Amino acid sequence: MRDPRSVLITGASSGIGRALAMRYSQPGRSLALSGRDQKRLDETAALCTELGTTVRRTIVDVTDADAMRSWIAQSDELAPLDLVIANAGVSAGTGAGGEDADQARHIFRTNLDGVVNTIHPAIDCMKPRDRGQIAIISSLAAYRGFPGAPAYCASKAAVRTYGQALRGALHRHGIGVTVVCPGFVRSAMTDTNDYAMPLMMEAARAADIIVRGIEKNRANVAFPWLLHGAVWLFAALPAAWTDPLFRRLPEKS
Repeated sequence: MRDPRSVLITGASSGIGRALAMRYSQPGRSLALSGRDQKRLDETAALCTELGTTVRRTIVDVTDADAMRSWIAQSDELAPLDLVIANAGVSAGTGAGGEDADQARHIFRTNLDGVVNTIHPAIDCMKPRDRGQIAIISSLAAYRGFPGAPAYCASKAAVRTYGQALRGALHRHGIGVTVVCPGFVRSAMTDTNDYAMPLMMEAARAADIIVRGIEKNRANVAFPWLLHGAVWLFAALPAAWTDPLFRRLPEKS
């Protein structure tokens, strides 16, 4: 969607979420931002306000379906939503001695349930108007399960496939859906990794690529292209060829 006047972004307190909020900031535009950290969310809001944007910020847990439904409905009443970006997510892996059930459930609640809790209230607001756009932040990790981060890869694969399917289902309602699969982007999430991250990208650069893809209503925005090609190839190859390699990859803490 070109020139959305009202944009809602979850996970806007840092990383890609903050970069997207700043990228969409301009006079005459309204932003509804959420996050988990009040101080960092306030910092994002201040940066966006300096750029002339009307900003409303809220601390809300994306796993709380009722709270999300209420926040999104209120945001839409104040400024009918043109674009909703489901960005909030968490990451963890097996580096602390294995991924237990509680960790896996926490990741799924945030990365999968959190997306559902974001996009469906937004769809309910957009359908009567027969217009709008949804963007879902997935990951290149969605293309193939990596032993070092099982639940993270699976949760991102789920929202990637879900978004692809919704794109067709919502077309008749005039609602576009774009699925975004970034590689390594500098953020608080990647700052915890103590291993090499190839083709690391700054959040501002990632935001530029994402915004261009959303403006063109692209089905998929995957980057950087070299890493995208690599994970696509690994996903296509037989597991007997790739499993020995993946077992030697470093674990995520």
